[in-house]
Amino acid sequence: MKKFTLNSREVAIAAALAALSATVQLIHIGYQSPQWGMWIDVVAVSWIIAYFLFGISSSLLVSLVGAVIITLFAPDTWLGASMKFVATVPIALSLFLWTMWRKKQLSHWAKPLHIVIPLMVGIVARCLIVLPLNYYYAIPIWTGMSPSQAMMAIPWFIIVAFNVVQSIVDVGLAWVIVYRFKLNRFSRGQTE
Repeated sequence: MKKFTLNSREVAIAAALAALSATVQLIHIGYQSPQWGMWIDVVAVSWIIAYFLFGISSSLLVSLVGAVIITLFAPDTWLGASMKFVATVPIALSLFLWTMWRKKQLSHWAKPLHIVIPLMVGIVARCLIVLPLNYYYAIPIWTGMSPSQAMMAIPWFIIVAFNVVQSIVDVGLAWVIVYRFKLNRFSRGQTE
């Protein structure tokens, strides 16, 4: 079994990407729904960039460190950081599992059509996870509503729609940055 390791250059880039994700969270780059408070933002774009460059180990490291930094420097956003982490992991894992199943390199993602199926699988997994988490964890803590009140106030398809759009933004922007701007020349290029 292959070890999931990062060299010193990859750790340094992961730290920079985690800091970037925390920075865009702290300065609130994105769109917030005025009615429900949900955000479409670019916080997790660097998390997916880490995957495209160095694989799942780097992506999980950037995700975890980014979420911790966000929580430490903006304690009022711990809930959003935890939800962002839980929502983004299925996307990165679907890309990772697809490369493992298909025995492909990270360079496989250079063609945008290769992303479609694993992204759709990741979106379904994400929505299956975040829908109950929103109703039973995030919304009750954020608003004080009970889960049944939350279900009446915010229809499930609104939560799903925000998560679909967010997933497409995360992967789409990360793909453009890595492959259109040729950052992949710095990548590992292996199946991890």
